[in-house]
Amino acid sequence: MMQAFWAMGGYARYVWPCIGSALATLAWNLWAAQRAYRQALAGARRALAMANP
Repeated sequence: MMQAFWAMGGYARYVWPCIGSALATLAWNLWAAQRAYRQALAGARRALAMANP
C-alpha cells in the first residue's frame, strides 16, 4: 500500500518535484518575509533614534 502511495500511480516523477518546488517556494517566502520584517524594524528603530536625540 505504501509503495503505491510513493509511486503515485506512475506519476511520481511529476508529482514529487512539484511538491518539492512548492515546499521550497514556501520556505523562501517565509525567509523573505522575516528578512523584510527585520529590515523594516531596524529602519523604524533608526528613525525613532534620529527623532529622539
